[in-house]
Amino acid sequence: MSGQQEVELVVRTIAQTAVDNEKYFGDLDAVVGDGDFGYSLARGFEKVLEGWEDLDRSDPGTFLKKVGIVISSRIGGTSGPIWGTAFLRAGATIGDAQELTGEQAVAALRAAADGIKARGNSDVGDKTLLDVLVPLADRLEQEVQAGSDARTTLGALSTTAREAAEATKDMVAKRGRASYTGERSRGSVDAGAMALAVIVEQVDQAWQREALR
Repeated sequence: MSGQQEVELVVRTIAQTAVDNEKYFGDLDAVVGDGDFGYSLARGFEKVLEGWEDLDRSDPGTFLKKVGIVISSRIGGTSGPIWGTAFLRAGATIGDAQELTGEQAVAALRAAADGIKARGNSDVGDKTLLDVLVPLADRLEQEVQAGSDARTTLGALSTTAREAAEATKDMVAKRGRASYTGERSRGSVDAGAMALAVIVEQVDQAWQREALR
């Protein structure tokens, strides 16, 4: 696959996973939040899928930025700005490169995380998707430095994402509506963190299916 095809596979899988898991993600959010996370994410990524053929494919970076614009304008609540910023920052970091290196992928994930930190005034340990995204970037960097192939890397990322998401169960929420519940937020996973873990697992599976074609 070309760099553009790789990015499209990842983004389409993210979008489809958000749509397919609307109820599950909403149920996770309803434990200590307002329960609208699954609905908001699904509606936004539905718009990405609906306009899929019209997205600018000049290069992977431009493509990601266009997706970010759609998400920012279509996802309600706090999810739109957070997820939109992640795509916009990742796209800006990649720039006009036609092929992506492992180092660029790491830089894109770190830029997305930094954007979310700034936009949400949050950090690792606040019980948000950052508690999965930052460990993902760290693990990806380790795999790139080790020279791992794509399949091995994605398998490692899936494991890391799931473990990091489960670990949010022991945290107290410090951001979003869940933070209003204080200690009651302990004992349940963060919806955004688990959503990201599920997405990474689906990307891993999609990549494996593509490799077998």
